[in-house]
Amino acid sequence: MQLLHIDSSINGNNSASRKLTAQIVDAWKAKHADTQVSYLDLVAEAPNHFTSAAMAPRTGQSEGLSAEQVTENAVSERLVQQFLAADVVVIGAPFYNFSIPTQLKAWIDRLAQPGRTFRYTANGPEGLAKGKTVIIASSRGGMYSTSAAAEAMEHQESYLKVVLGFFGITDVRIVRAEGLGMGPDAVAAAFASATKDVQSVTTAEEAVAA
Repeated sequence: MQLLHIDSSINGNNSASRKLTAQIVDAWKAKHADTQVSYLDLVAEAPNHFTSAAMAPRTGQSEGLSAEQVTENAVSERLVQQFLAADVVVIGAPFYNFSIPTQLKAWIDRLAQPGRTFRYTANGPEGLAKGKTVIIASSRGGMYSTSAAAEAMEHQESYLKVVLGFFGITDVRIVRAEGLGMGPDAVAAAFASATKDVQSVTTAEEAVAA
């Protein structure tokens, strides 16, 4: 079993999402002895933001590519191959300004390739990355899951579930620590809850996130 461990927080050892992804991976390995882990740090190895140079090969252009286009296509190819090879993907996704880090979005932009992770059919889009389990380690300074008004401001977990669903992935599990900016008691409660969730999501055969 291949597990891809991804971190995207800029906060290094102080990152809540990095702590959670480490816990998730350790728990998964303890329960699935055949797991082989590859690691991608999207801060240390951030892909460039998506540009026309990265887009060109996807339009079918294969001749006369510039050096920049060749380089950017190689980055996209490496990332999509790594993603498609994984059976399980653990994504550290902190909540930045109501959404996800730009480096995580840049990674997703590299994966969204027609014919690789999705395709358009006569009946609409079809995801081509079916059968994977994705576990999202979600960290938030405030509380965004406790009211309709707060949920309307949240474009982190909701966005990830939409784009992963577009890729054909239905088994998306969430480990959430929120309220981390609301004082020591809130931090302790958030991590206690998240730790319980880690055990649950790494044991369940399939758990589609609510």
